[in-house]
Amino acid sequence: MNYRLLGHSGLRVSEIALGTMTFGEEWGWGAGAEEARKIYDAYRAAGGNFVDTANLYTQGSSERLLGEFLSGHRQEMVLATNAAPGSDANAAGNHRKSMVQAIEASLKRLKTDYIDLYWLHIWDQITPVEEVMRAFDDLVRQGKILYAGVSDAPAWWVAQANTLASLRGWSPFVGLQIEYSLIERTVERELIPMAQALGLGLVAWSPLAGGVLTGKYNAGQSDGSRRYSSEMMRDFLPDPGRQERIVKALQEISRQTGHSLAQVALAWLRYRPIPVIPIIGARKLSQFEDNLASLSLALQPEQVKVLDEASDIEPGFPHEFYRRDMVRAFIYGGLRDRIIA
Repeated sequence: MNYRLLGHSGLRVSEIALGTMTFGEEWGWGAGAEEARKIYDAYRAAGGNFVDTANLYTQGSSERLLGEFLSGHRQEMVLATNAAPGSDANAAGNHRKSMVQAIEASLKRLKTDYIDLYWLHIWDQITPVEEVMRAFDDLVRQGKILYAGVSDAPAWWVAQANTLASLRGWSPFVGLQIEYSLIERTVERELIPMAQALGLGLVAWSPLAGGVLTGKYNAGQSDGSRRYSSEMMRDFLPDPGRQERIVKALQEISRQTGHSLAQVALAWLRYRPIPVIPIIGARKLSQFEDNLASLSLALQPEQVKVLDEASDIEPGFPHEFYRRDMVRAFIYGGLRDRIIA
């Protein structure tokens, strides 16, 4: 396992993060304590140091289990959790009261004094940005968190938040967590260019699109996790034709390389223009080991091109507008090829 600096910070995180949404069985399809421990130990043995959880995962069991697993080596791990939505008006959202309540509860479950990386999990669209960033800065100054990150928010808001933090001397977001995979590439329009411009580390959730990119939907599985994923995917996969093209391309590269579809899909993320850290999770140790083996797969340029083309998206406005010959002539005086930038 290699390590990366997380965005514009000195924090060193492994190139794959361990997602623990599956730790606990309260949702009807997760891993029990014994299997979760095996997955965690296998991740550490591979050199992994970046663990991602949330206060709402499996009704708090994910954090409680991690609190036990971290015992004796807490300082070696980069622990990330979320200020996630709650079940009443002030337990949900991005405001200060919600954030303080959530962090205190997470610290108790995780049996630790601090969180390395605290994510804002899903922008609530109503809390003033000044309140959000000042609250994060207060938590940093109190030593309860070391770094702040943001998940599931539009590019314009994240840019506004970090610009405000920079202006006022507050702690900025150092990481951006987004859904990113061969299936979900619309983040390449605004979010990823924004992250690149602001120096935010990119962390990808659902890099296998809820199992679509593992091929399991063609395998006749009928367990609880598949039913759960199917319900989610109905919302997230509006174009079944594109999905079919992507899976066929994966199958071809899988045949060429001798690696599983999941390994190919995860390896593709390493070939993005900006480094991407995928969050991988599993219900079984064998699933986790298969995903981890993606690190040994080197894709050839032509293989990356096949996957890129199968999963390509329309860039939309204004990106397509900028590509027009007439527009380029206007803004560069017809000399773009002679302007070195």
